[in-house]
Amino acid sequence: MLNEFLKYIEKNKLIRTDDRVLLAVSGGIDSMVMTHLFLAAGIKPGIAHCNFCLRARESDKDEELVREFAAGHNIPFFSKRFETKAYAKKMGISVQMAARELRFSWFEEIRDKNRFDVIAVAHNLNDNIETLLINLTRGTGITGLTGMKPVSNKIIRPLLFATRQEITDYCNTNHILFREDQSNAETKYTRNKIRHQVIPVLKEINPSIEATLNETAERLSGINEIVQSFIGKLRERIIEQKSDITLFNISLLQPFLDNKSVIFELFKPYGVTEAMVKDLSQIINGETGSQIFTSSHRIIKNRKELIVSTGETHDEMIYLINTFSDFVKVPEFEKVKYFSVTDKYKIPSDPLIAFVDSEKVSFPVTIRKWRTGDYFYPLGMKKKKKLSDYFVDNKFSLLEKEKIQVVESAGKIVWVIGKRIDNRFRITKSTRKALVIKCKNNSKH
Repeated sequence: MLNEFLKYIEKNKLIRTDDRVLLAVSGGIDSMVMTHLFLAAGIKPGIAHCNFCLRARESDKDEELVREFAAGHNIPFFSKRFETKAYAKKMGISVQMAARELRFSWFEEIRDKNRFDVIAVAHNLNDNIETLLINLTRGTGITGLTGMKPVSNKIIRPLLFATRQEITDYCNTNHILFREDQSNAETKYTRNKIRHQVIPVLKEINPSIEATLNETAERLSGINEIVQSFIGKLRERIIEQKSDITLFNISLLQPFLDNKSVIFELFKPYGVTEAMVKDLSQIINGETGSQIFTSSHRIIKNRKELIVSTGETHDEMIYLINTFSDFVKVPEFEKVKYFSVTDKYKIPSDPLIAFVDSEKVSFPVTIRKWRTGDYFYPLGMKKKKKLSDYFVDNKFSLLEKEKIQVVESAGKIVWVIGKRIDNRFRITKSTRKALVIKCKNNSKH
């Protein structure tokens, strides 16, 4: 098994000659065999052990075994106790998910602080197959059927080549001490149900089911590379990135609407699940303003494009400006000043800058989001116009409209920020002093 271990490391380029390796060791058979293999290969690692405090004295015995092993082989040892159940409750996640988050976050902390190059975890071939079947039962894209990868960022899995039986045989031959987690035999967890109830039935149908499923995962991994290459090139064609939003060209997206797999892969990074693809397709074919929320993003139909933005919502902020110096409270403004107007001065046409007659602006001034019923007299016009109509005429998207703020004085709109000033506050021949407000680039939507 040692030769297969070394060949697998070399084939998948898991470590380089001078790499420092941190082993994640629980005390179970897989991680203890992995540690033995590294030592047998002449690679002296570091060991990190998590005590999740889930099995009382049993958890402490696991830690004692790993600590004693590390001391006996003069291996750097790191351990940490976690209040896993409390963390799970606080974050609203399962205990299993909490343990995963806690350990990988801590492993990376130890790796970085102590200058290890990679973290080795002891997932084996059976773990990989179980993950594939779990993903299959839950519903997943092709990526979920490719199983675990030998390398994921700084995480390596040097035992993915070995079955659980092969690991057990090696352990018995080399008399390796380990501790058995009794919860592994319980079938209340999904993984254990698949391990103890599903796979035995599959082995009756195909005694070589482990090898068969592993080969299938490898083939799917190759197919997935082709798919992701296609999706990447398609994204380059149909997506435009603008500041904090992503725009999808609907006309270029149209030929793929009947292919749910393509739509899923395109929008998966934005939190779209397979169950949401049908609703997303309806929005693409729907009216302007149709929208869908994922766990992380918001997708809005706007005429010939889809606007994808983060799903964050912000409470409306209202700034009351009682004196000129209070303008600094408004984060959207880059500069506010008074300016003496002369006949020779030419007012810039930049919509990010408002030049208004200071004598027509009275304090307090209010900075707020626009509201239904708001109206103003657009610069150059003598008739009032509802802001909602102004937005329609200028083809504002729903997202753009939601971000619009106004400057208001004595109940009158002075400036639709970043868009247009009100004609009543414009600079005229009689204006001697102007109030100049410049907003930041990200205030122009």
